[in-house]
Amino acid sequence: MTGRAAAIVLALGLNPTTLHAQDVVFSVSVSSADVHMGPSIATPVIGHVSRGTDLPVSRNLGSWVKVQWPDGPDGFGYLHVTTGQLASPKGTGSVSKSASRSSSNAAAPSSLQPASMTPGSLAPMSASSQVPMQSAKPPRSPRERVAIRQQGSTPITHVVGIGGLFGSTSSFGATTRVWRDNGLGLQIGFSRDTMTSSTAAGRVTSVQLEPAVVYGLFDHVSDYFWIHPYVGAGLSIRHQSLEDAAPTGTEPASSTGMGYRAFGGSEVTFAGAPRFALSADAGYRHAPTPFAGFEPSKFSVFVLGHWYFK
Repeated sequence: MTGRAAAIVLALGLNPTTLHAQDVVFSVSVSSADVHMGPSIATPVIGHVSRGTDLPVSRNLGSWVKVQWPDGPDGFGYLHVTTGQLASPKGTGSVSKSASRSSSNAAAPSSLQPASMTPGSLAPMSASSQVPMQSAKPPRSPRERVAIRQQGSTPITHVVGIGGLFGSTSSFGATTRVWRDNGLGLQIGFSRDTMTSSTAAGRVTSVQLEPAVVYGLFDHVSDYFWIHPYVGAGLSIRHQSLEDAAPTGTEPASSTGMGYRAFGGSEVTFAGAPRFALSADAGYRHAPTPFAGFEPSKFSVFVLGHWYFK
């Protein structure tokens, strides 16, 4: 199973989906749209674009569009899709550095505003109306998916996902993960494992339910993958049964107890499969050991896969 998972990861990493949006422009429909350094409202604002401006789209990222922006660190900037709409080009060219810095353009409503403005401040007034234009700050959707397949018209969010898990302690089972836009999340795992002992006869079978609270540390997003490290902690409710190696006609002994688990890991999503997230985490688990000779390992490594349907 580990080999199969590694093959899937390798295939996704070596065959990323191209995210270029060919022959598409982004037409700004708000009074003044913020141009961000990255595809997140947490990144700095490096400029503003007035209503009516058509910008050639380099990549369509679902919730964001990547456009040519000479004042950006790599020559590009990002606008939220709620500030305009995608359209076919109408004879407009690429954004020039002189146009982005010009403050005397006669067509002020469609000119690019300088990068000196900050979110929530007033942009320069239109030369024709002398009415101040309030910059529009795009709303943030919960955990917006930003590296999605080409021409995606609906933002793909990672909010609710279900999937499976397997671990170094011969564990396998099902898992679900729910994220909120403040970085907090809830993870519930249901798994089963078996354990033998070199000092005691029989076999212990464990079934555990492990609800936990997780917290996302930050997001690192590129055109091809999204890395989201996290930490978490929660309960470990275990039901253990001891079965003899040779049938004796007696009922197996069983015990139910509660412990705790703390862990940390990272969730990775590739552009080739924008709804699927592969996670790996390592942690410490303290759990009751009712049967002598069957002490479970306190340290474990898990690989989890979640399919985000919402």
